[in-house]
Amino acid sequence: MGERIKLPNDPHSPEFWVAVRQAQGIVGPVATDTISALIDAYEAAWPGLPRKLADSTKEKYRQSLRVVREAWGNLQAESLRPSHVQALIETLGATKPGTANNVLDALRAMCRWACGPREFLSRDPTQGVTHFEQGEGHKPWTPEQLAFASDNLTGMLRRAYVLGRYTGQRISDLVRLGWTDIDDGGFNLRQKKTGARPWCPIFSELEVEMSTWEKRPGPFLLQETGKPFTTNGLWKKLDKVREDHPQLAGAVWHGLRANAVIRLRQDGYTSMQISDAVGMSIPMVERYSRYADRKAGGQAILLSMKERKQDKTVKR
Repeated sequence: MGERIKLPNDPHSPEFWVAVRQAQGIVGPVATDTISALIDAYEAAWPGLPRKLADSTKEKYRQSLRVVREAWGNLQAESLRPSHVQALIETLGATKPGTANNVLDALRAMCRWACGPREFLSRDPTQGVTHFEQGEGHKPWTPEQLAFASDNLTGMLRRAYVLGRYTGQRISDLVRLGWTDIDDGGFNLRQKKTGARPWCPIFSELEVEMSTWEKRPGPFLLQETGKPFTTNGLWKKLDKVREDHPQLAGAVWHGLRANAVIRLRQDGYTSMQISDAVGMSIPMVERYSRYADRKAGGQAILLSMKERKQDKTVKR
């Protein structure tokens, strides 16, 4: 490690970023009002944000802001216009719409942070720029896959499966769930990615499974070594099963999140209620519910047509 260099206390000040660049070996005049400098200041400010960013969100923002830095790093921040942003997003979206949306999200978050009282920007250059239409998202597990998993999965993989299916939580939260997270018949756990705190009811199917689990401190999901599972470790376990059992081809952990939403929708719960239980935004709930809603609507039309046909037959 090299010699430690004391930096100014305020990471929002121009002097701080002059010192950072000098510590990095960059000599000569250092711009403090460029896009690159703004990105540096934004990333340094993350620990002090009122709403904390999850580690996964930080990494996604870093990747996306690298694209922004490569495109306009030396551009004066105040010179960035919506037309510039629109051109970049359209170029990215032509081949990678998901990447384009991620870049827009990260840039928009930074610009909103820079506007207002901080006065790093006088206006938001992402205003009016819209996302590319998203695809269908992660597909829910098919009825056949659910049946196969229920009949064949064992051990910790089965625990993870039933927790995912009946709580609708992300894998990053499944590996953290434990007995101490139960609150009056449901799970009360702050979500790692968004910071949301849903109250997730423990349904009877999950309650039956949990009745056979040992009660001990720590998370439900433990490796053979006794250490908690990581998200990567749980993915590897599912990958191995999918290799051996083609019935689960294409099944992913996040798909169970969709299954949980669809199940609640089919039981007649509103988007707001599902959002409270799963910790998902209402637009995302409706996105995952799309298939269930369409199927229910189509079946309702079919039933109505049969009833009309039967009624006409009886009248004759």
